[in-house]
Order: sequence, then C-alpha cells, then structure tokens
Amino acid sequence: MQRRVTGLIAVVSALSATAALGGCGSSAGDGPVTLRLLAADYGNSQANSSQKYWDKLTKAYEADHPDVDVEVSVYSWNDVDAKVKSMVAAGDPPDLAQIGAYADYAADGLLYRADDVLSIDTQSDFVTQLSAAGQVNQSQYGMPFASSTRLLFYNKDLFADAGVTPPKTWGQLASAAAALKAQGVRYPYALPLGPEEAQAETMMWLLGNGAGYTDEVGSYDIDSEQNVETFTWLKDKLVGKGLTGPVAPGKLNRAQAFAAFTRGEVGMLNGHPTLMKAAAEKGVKFGMVPMPGVDGRSETTLGVADWMMAFKKSGHREQIGDFLDYVYSDKNVLEFSHEYDLLPVTTSASEAMAADADDADLLDFLEELPNAELPPVGQTSWARVSADIKQEIGTAVSSTGSPAGVLGHLQRGAAARQNAE
Repeated sequence: MQRRVTGLIAVVSALSATAALGGCGSSAGDGPVTLRLLAADYGNSQANSSQKYWDKLTKAYEADHPDVDVEVSVYSWNDVDAKVKSMVAAGDPPDLAQIGAYADYAADGLLYRADDVLSIDTQSDFVTQLSAAGQVNQSQYGMPFASSTRLLFYNKDLFADAGVTPPKTWGQLASAAAALKAQGVRYPYALPLGPEEAQAETMMWLLGNGAGYTDEVGSYDIDSEQNVETFTWLKDKLVGKGLTGPVAPGKLNRAQAFAAFTRGEVGMLNGHPTLMKAAAEKGVKFGMVPMPGVDGRSETTLGVADWMMAFKKSGHREQIGDFLDYVYSDKNVLEFSHEYDLLPVTTSASEAMAADADDADLLDFLEELPNAELPPVGQTSWARVSADIKQEIGTAVSSTGSPAGVLGHLQRGAAARQNAE
C-alpha cells in the first residue's frame, strides 16, 4: 500500500519559535516602532478569547521593550484570513499574521523568509517536518504556530450498551456502527463533510487507504483509484446504510458533530484535542484510539498546523524577529497550548509537555505526531483547492452522487489551479 508524503510530522512538536536578528527599537533610532499583528481566535467564548492571551503576552513584552508597541487584533476563523487578504490588497499588510495559510503571500514575494527574522536557535527548534511544510521552493516562509493531530473518539457507555469494542479496521468500524444504530444511537459514526472542515475529514479517510491528495512528486492525485475506492466504501457501507446519522454528511459541519458528541448522541467520530475538554465538561465518558484503516489501524493520521508569517512591507525586520523570539519561548508556547488544548510545534516545548504529568491527557495526540501527515499547504493552489473540496466532497456520498465523478471534477480543478501557478 502506497503512502503519500505530503508533510510528515516529527515525533515531537511545540509551538512556533522565533527570534531576533537585532534588538528592539527603531532601526533608525528615531522613536518607537509599532508592530501590527492579526491573529486568529482559538477561544470559544469571550472568556477564553485569544485576545486575552495576546494582551497578556504583549504587556509583558512591552514592559521590557519600551521602544516597541505591539498592537494585536484578533478575529474569528471565519473572518481572519479575509481580513489579512483585504489589507494586503489595499497595500497595507500587517507586520505579522497568524492565520491558516501562507503560501500565496510567499509566492507573491511579500514575506520575510524565516531565516530573515529568526535566530538560528529558534528556527532549528521547530519540528523538522513542520518546518518543511512551511516551505515554498525550498525556503521556509511559514512559521508553525500551533499543531494538532486526530484520533477516533468513541462514547464508552454507548459502546458498552452495543457490546462493541473500538475498531481497528474499516470493516470493524462499519460493524460497530451497525450495532450502535440497532441500539438507537442517533449518529453511529458522525461524518462531517460539510463546508466547515470537510477537507480534514476527507484526508483522514484517504490516509486510511494509503493515499492522500497528492502523489510522490507533489502533483494532485485526488481521483486516484484508491481515493475513489475510499469514497465508494463510505457511500455504500456507511452513508447508504444509514450509519452516519440524520443529517446528510455534506450538510454536517465539524462543530455540529462535536456538539452532538458532547450531548451523548454520537457513537464515534474523528476529533482533535479540544474535544476532550468539551466532552468531559458534559460528563461524556469517552475513549480515543488511532483512526482505523482499510486493513488495520491507519499507518498515518492527519496533522494540522496554523502559521505565523512576517510581511516585509513595513521594514521592521529586527523588531519582528525580537518579538517572535519572545512569542516562541517555551513559557509562552506552553501557556498557549494549555489554554487551547493544542500541541506545541517546537521540540523543546513538546519534550516539556511529554514530561509533565498534568499533560497526560495530551500524550495520545503527541504519540501520533510521528505518524501524521499535513495537507499540501506549501502549494499556493491549496487554499483554493481546499475550498473546492469543502464545497463539493459531500455530494460524493449522497444518494445521487458519484464518487468517481466528484473526485474527477475536483482533480481537474486542482490540476488547473496548480498549472496556473
């Protein structure tokens, strides 16, 4: 079975690190420098908004750096990418952006390379494969900021009632889902292929059949024989048998699926670390295992990273570097990881997390990092291809949909976008 190499993550990880090539203060020594950072919000309420994290961090930084003011604006994930895009289009990009994709801006020559702004120690502390995923044309522009992996969550009480055990293969997953359905479970397996994050759920299933979005040389291969086989199985063995719940997969978003799991309505689903806290708070007894594959537990799991990037327009290279060095200190990386149940992306912070008994609940996710693959985030076409997948992939498993037809249409669009780069 062939494995696709799209961004294998290393064994340990931690939140992005960065550093300075120079000190703080204006390059010309003529007054304070203001750095503008746009960041995504990882919180789910006003009480834990990322704005609070950044306000605390910048206050401490500015106390020791009186010549630098840092203005941080936090936006929801629904808005932050569009906000940065509009600022860039207006010719007024921020100094820093912490968002979901960097490759378009790198390809347009708008970003500093990582080694332009980071110290050697900071850049070398990144997990190797995360650094590689941050590259365009063999130069790193995307600095990993947060990472996570995925595991199969299952409801222990529902599994006990149905007399089933956590599955290791697709066949066992389908059998368990059928037993759960017979017990009246609303969503035996929740399959969120709605537009919120369908590209992630899709990739987890593709990996389970030894494939992915691209081939060995990085060309899109969305309609490969293996991928068509995967979606035909999903349509026939899960969706077609009524094992994915009352909401059509193409209409079900991740947030809806997670909320249903916390209400005790879902037998099993793919989840990331933040689901642990939400489920525990609602009293759901859950377990976590690696994602099943076609013939056994999948050799790979989905890895996800968000990115920090530094725009060149302002010319504040030294100040940007010094601030990033502070952002990526172990203290700040771990504080962010703990607040939002995410994995760090530097080796030093990952080692600290692995050694801390208070972080035991994250060890299962850390242990999956060696087996994790990222989507092709270094391709400038990926943002648009990902958007196409989010909108269309759900129809592949609908009663009237054709897996081969939908995947073929997505492949033709992806190839056209890649060739246009």
